[in-house]
Amino acid sequence: MDGRRRVDNWRGPYELTEETPVYVISVAAQLSGLHPQTLRQYDRLGLVSPDRTAGRGRRYSARDIELLRQVQQLSQDEGINLAGIKRIIELENQVAALQSRVAELEAALDGAAAAMQQREAAVHASYRRDLVPYQEVQQTSALVVWRPKRQQQD
Repeated sequence: MDGRRRVDNWRGPYELTEETPVYVISVAAQLSGLHPQTLRQYDRLGLVSPDRTAGRGRRYSARDIELLRQVQQLSQDEGINLAGIKRIIELENQVAALQSRVAELEAALDGAAAAMQQREAAVHASYRRDLVPYQEVQQTSALVVWRPKRQQQD
């Protein structure tokens, strides 16, 4: 080993994810290709709401930058107004939340099904093996004629 840590395996208190707010407004504006005043307007409208520092400064994450690019693309390329973009973002967030909830419910259902199968197996294992299983006799429409034997006379 050469003493270097692999970044993808390291989990420390300062790990950066796409939700980590690290970019100030000027850097976020440069990365997204928008003017800082446009970012402030999007924040006021609730389109892209970055995290805030203790001094109320905006801090954008990589996910926020991607959302800014998406807003710009919808506005400029598709011609959608800001109210429509806000509704699209809200619906996409709702879909993502519902998909997450469906995944949770499917996992819970799988767990309940596994528990039920275990209980069922335990019940089947508790059956007495010395009993003969009952088999129902099939009814037929056959007719049986009974003739008694005649007694012989001596």
